[in-house]
This record gives sequence, structure tokens and C-alpha cells, in this order.
Amino acid sequence: MLTIDSFAEELGTYLDPNQIDQVVKAYHFASDAHEGQKRKSGEPYITHPLAVAHILSDMHMDHQCLMAALLHDVIEDTGVPKHTLGQEFDEQVAELVDGVSKLKVMFESRAEAQAENFQKMTLAMAKDIRVILVKLADRLHNMRTLGHLSSEKRRRIARETLEIYAPIALRLGMNTIRVEFEELGFRALYPLRSSMIEKAVRRARGNRTEIVSNIQESIATCLEREGINAEVFGREKHLYSIYDKMRSKRKSFAEIMDVYAFRIIVDSVDGCYRSLGAVHNLYKPVAGRFKDYIAIPKANGYQSLHTTLFGMHGIPIEIQIRTNEMETVANNGIAGHYLYKSNEESIGGSHERAREWMKGLLEIQQSTGNSLEFIEHVKVDLFPDEVYVFSPVGEIFDLPQGATPVDFAYAVHTDIGNNCVACRIDRRLAPLSAILESGQTVEIIRAPGAQPNPAWLGFVITGKARSSIRQALKHQQRNESSELGRRLLERALETHDISIDDLDPAALDMLLAERKIDNLDDLLVEIGLGNQMAGVIVRRLLSQTEELDFTQDGPLAIKGTEGLVVTYARCCHPIPGDPIIGHVSAGRGIVIHTDSCRNMAELREKPQELMQVRWDANVEQEFSVELRVELEHDRGMIAVIASTVTDANANIERINLLEKDARLGIVNIVVSVRDRVHLANVIKRIRTIKGINKIIRVRS
Repeated sequence: MLTIDSFAEELGTYLDPNQIDQVVKAYHFASDAHEGQKRKSGEPYITHPLAVAHILSDMHMDHQCLMAALLHDVIEDTGVPKHTLGQEFDEQVAELVDGVSKLKVMFESRAEAQAENFQKMTLAMAKDIRVILVKLADRLHNMRTLGHLSSEKRRRIARETLEIYAPIALRLGMNTIRVEFEELGFRALYPLRSSMIEKAVRRARGNRTEIVSNIQESIATCLEREGINAEVFGREKHLYSIYDKMRSKRKSFAEIMDVYAFRIIVDSVDGCYRSLGAVHNLYKPVAGRFKDYIAIPKANGYQSLHTTLFGMHGIPIEIQIRTNEMETVANNGIAGHYLYKSNEESIGGSHERAREWMKGLLEIQQSTGNSLEFIEHVKVDLFPDEVYVFSPVGEIFDLPQGATPVDFAYAVHTDIGNNCVACRIDRRLAPLSAILESGQTVEIIRAPGAQPNPAWLGFVITGKARSSIRQALKHQQRNESSELGRRLLERALETHDISIDDLDPAALDMLLAERKIDNLDDLLVEIGLGNQMAGVIVRRLLSQTEELDFTQDGPLAIKGTEGLVVTYARCCHPIPGDPIIGHVSAGRGIVIHTDSCRNMAELREKPQELMQVRWDANVEQEFSVELRVELEHDRGMIAVIASTVTDANANIERINLLEKDARLGIVNIVVSVRDRVHLANVIKRIRTIKGINKIIRVRS
């Protein structure tokens, strides 16, 4: 059993006596604070912080980190305030302990509580990365001692570990901890699947021993012949990685176990590349399966050469080639070379990359209003399948697999993403939804005043891009809602020959308090979104009980520039020149229908939700309208129609071909036009095409 004396003795291998004394002092402080507290297993609670510190000492973490590990539950569980820790030890230790402490506030759900804890954790990480190292060690010991918890709690903690903590460990390059997280989490979440795969691996291992030994010997002999000093190891596949590959790649157990994996450890980077040449001469390499993570390391600082070979009898062999230093970083990641020195040595490599990643998390956290939404964004960024692209000046950016130019734009800077209008990939214009591939150079074209398109949310995949777009759209919708709300309120007040500025401040304050709205701007936004009716607000403000007539000053003019708070119904596709009517929809603002739309029959039963509207004299926007064309089958007819619509200065948004019979067909076309006159010109031109039998506008 681990004791503080045996722990202090172990620390003597890399810490100064003075530093060890401070760690022992922290232990006794924590032991006194947790006096009388027990774990579920019945052991004294102090055994948990001591075990967490021991995990960190295996990584040779500094004394402050070990002290924070011993004290990490003191603030939460014993009520010792942060300033007491600062006085008793030092401010840095107190900050670390405060960063790791879980929140005690009750949340609406357990998921919400975990999300909030994770947000706090990332905030603290951005200040000092040791916080996350303590948190990972804390979770690791909890996973090792899951057996004393209820089945439901075990499954919840295991799922959270697999979804959040294992990917964080992977992102920080801490492979040893990541593997243990996955193995323990897999065993707790899917005990039956875990035991079945474990038995299958045990059976398969006996058949593989001779093959592994032969391949290992041939590789070692080949490297020795080339004068390369190297160690060759066979790599065991972990249960969770086997399960994950079976599930994600839809492969059978036999297919996965047919691949033999080896690692070659050499003295230098030059030895890595020489070893690669040697094994490629020994066995034929598989095309497209070579990856050079030495030249371009992964985001977590991981470096290695990866290649796949066809071995004896066509057996697939996966090889990783790296130096001893790369092996240390691959196993312990940022902790492998994370040293805090009094002279503030410069930080680089994987530490700097991890810090950049955490700054990105902090940005997402600040722009996301809801903690569960934050978790949704971050989970996407945790998984490490990445592409590497270049900016026009040659700077390398790593993005998740499937990222688009919009993701790249937001990775460079939020403002660049918000003002993005087009892009060039390898100097050629490309759609913003294009999937980026490693090695491409991406240039973002911006326009002043441009705003994010809601359609981008359909293809962006990074958390930063998604949260930034949503934030910008919320801001845009608020501004547009406020503007529309002001117009609606002013129009309602005109009946009484007063303006918003003439309103009685006391009456306005009373109304805002009554409806639990903070200020006038928020009231205008609520009116613009359709959550409050301008007429009702005016009656309340002026304390009028009789019915007022709000129609004498005429309907609201629709300009087409109202943005997200005025939408045009897809059932009837209204365009300037059509008689129209507005339906106030809560949360969406005003939906414009044609006066003859069939859907208005039901809506007319709620006159309080209808609004008299008209087209403004100067509408410059284009509007969608649907046409149904009956035509005779002839080669190239669709192309002729498309060309004719373009000649009429209109755009085709969508074409659907519906076959009617062997001779005739029906084509549905959605075109964008300025008004009814423009539409009439388009229809007139289409009618002149030979083979067109009938063309009608789809009204509903």
C-alpha cells in the first residue's frame, strides 16, 4: 500500500529535498482536512489524492503540480477557502487547486453539471496546463476504482471518460493515459463485449506468436545489415481499438487481427528515414499508406513515420519509426517534457500546440451561451483525424477531417470567417463547402460588411466555426428584429400622432417590468420577432381600454432588406406585385404569404396574428418563384430552358424533371426574379421555345 513515506522516497529520484518537504506538508494538510471522510470502498479519503499525486510523479511532474494533486478536493469537499491555501503554500498552488475543483452548484441535469465543470476546466487550462494534467490523473484513479460504484454510475462515468477525457489525453499526446482510459471505460461501459474480444485476442495470440517473431527478426536483421542501431518491438492491439475499428470500419475481428504492428526505435531523425528506406527495401510498401509526422507533427506534438507493408505471404505489416525522445512524447505527451523552471524557459513543440488548442477552446467557451452547446462544439474538435493546409504565406493550419474553407477562415481569425464571401484553393476559385485535403493552399476572399450565411451551418465541422457563425447570426437577427420592431411600434403609435420618443418613461418602465423585459431595445426585439404585438403594447402604454383602429395609416411596407426577421412563404412564393398579407409568427418575425394562398384560410381564423403589409416602391431584392412547364421530350430541352431563363436576366435555383409519359414531360423550375413584370418576361420567353406545351406559375 502506498504511504506518504514511500511516496517521498520515490520523489527523491528527481525532486530536491526542499521540494519534497513541501509535498509532504501538502499531504498532511490534506489529510487533516479530509479527516473522517471515507471513499465508497471504505478507505480513508486521503488515499485518493495520494494516488493521484503518485500517477503524476510517474510522469515526473514538478512539486507544485504534486501539491495541487494532494489538495485538489480540499476546496470542494472540506470548505477550506482558496486564500487559505495561498497563505499556507503559495498562490500558484492555490490557483491550480481552484482550477481543478468541481463546481458545487446544483444544475438542471447531470449532463449540464458535467458540461459546466468542463467549461471551468478549460478556462483554468488556458492559464496553466498543469490543471488538466491533475484532472486527468484524478479521473484515471477514479476509473481504476470504479468497482465500488453502482452499475448506472459506472456506465455514466465510463461514457464521459470515453467521450471527453480520452480524447483530451489523445489531443495532448498522452498515449499511455489515453489507452488506459479507453480500456477501463470500455470494460465498464460494455463488459460483455470487452470480455468476448479479450477471449478472442487470447485465442488469436497463440497462432500469431511465431509469425510476429519471424517478422521482428527479419526487420531487426535488415536494420543491422544497414548499420542502423535500432530496437524493434511488436505492438499489441488494445481491446478498445479493436472494437472501435470493428465498429467504425465495419471489419470483422479476423480482418483486424490479420494486421501485424511493429515499432522501430532509433537514435536520430536521420536514423528514422534510413530505417524507412531499409524496411521499404525489405517488404513492398502499400501505396498511399505512408505518413510523415516528423516533418509535419500532429497538433499534440506527436512525431513518427508511419508506413504499411506487404510482408511474407502478403501479410499486412504496420510500422511506426521514431526516436527515443519521440517515443517519450508519444506516451506521455505534454507531460513528457513539461518542466517548470524558475527562469521561465521558452516553451515550444507540443506544449505550444496544446496551449494554442486550449486558447481555441476558450474562444468557443466565451462565444457559446449554453454549456451543453459548448460540449457539442468541443467534442468535434477533440477527435484527431486532421488535414494540414497552407495559408497563402505558407503558414500551416491543422483542421479536422472534412473541414471546409469556412472552417479554415475561422481558424485563422473570427473576423476573417465573418467577412468571408469566396475562396481559392490552390489559386482556383472553389465553393466554400469544398472538403479540404492535406497539402492544399487556401486563400479566403473577404468583403467589408459581409455577414455569415446561415447555410454554412450545414457544412462547417469545427466547433469554433459553428459557434462563431451562430453568435454572428444571433447578433444579426437581433439587430434586424430591433429595426423591424421599431418600425412596427412607430406605425402603431402614428394613429395617436405620437412617436417612441414621446412615450411616458414611467409607463414604459411599468410595462417592461410587467412583461419581464429589461429595456426598450429588448422590447423592440421581441416585437420584431413576433413575441409581442405592437398594437397590444401601444394600448397598454396609453392605458386605452377601447378598441383602437390601427389600419388608417396603411399597411407596413416590405422592403426586402429586413433580413432574418421577414421570411417569404415557400408554399406560395410571393413576389413584388402580388397582393400580400403578413402572418406574425413567434420567434420568426413576419412570414409573408400571397393574399390568395391556401394556407391563409386557417391563419385567418386568428386575426390577431395577421398584419396588413404591402410591397415598398423600391424593392431591389430577388425572390424565388416556382414554374411548372409541360414540354415534349427532345434532346437538350433542359439546357435550352436554362439558357432562355439566363437570357431573361433571371437565375435558376432548382430544376426537377417529372416524367409524364413517353412523349411529354413536366419540369418544375424555381427561378429568382425581381417582380411580376420580370416574371412575365421570363414566362413569355420560355413560351417561345419549340416543344413547350404549357407553362404555369405554381401558386400553392
